[in-house]
Amino acid sequence: VQLQAYGGGLVQPGGSLRLSCAASGVTLDYYTIGWFRQAPGKEREGVSCISMVIGSTNYADSVKGRFTIARDNAKNTVYLQMNSLKPEDTAVYYCAVHAGYIRTLRAPMYDYWGQGTLVTVSS
Repeated sequence: VQLQAYGGGLVQPGGSLRLSCAASGVTLDYYTIGWFRQAPGKEREGVSCISMVIGSTNYADSVKGRFTIARDNAKNTVYLQMNSLKPEDTAVYYCAVHAGYIRTLRAPMYDYWGQGTLVTVSS
């Protein structure tokens, strides 16, 4: 199983970015995909997740109303649209696969992880 997260970069406060997570070696159709982030000196934090089966979602309070997670089962890809970005959103963002149906933001529940993509929000 390989997960490729990409789309990070440098953006000004208030700006937007879209992250993508593409999977190979596994069909995501029956799993839950999560996005996590880790800022320097902080613990990894669950940001959002989506059930690839029915499309139901879950968000951390810190990103509700600003971030949107979406899936494209045909492309075996999950996206994270990030709007109204703030400096505190700066972190390395990771995608991960939970081989089950639970829409959890708890990192230990996830079985496979991709490499991270860096998002920097700064003026």
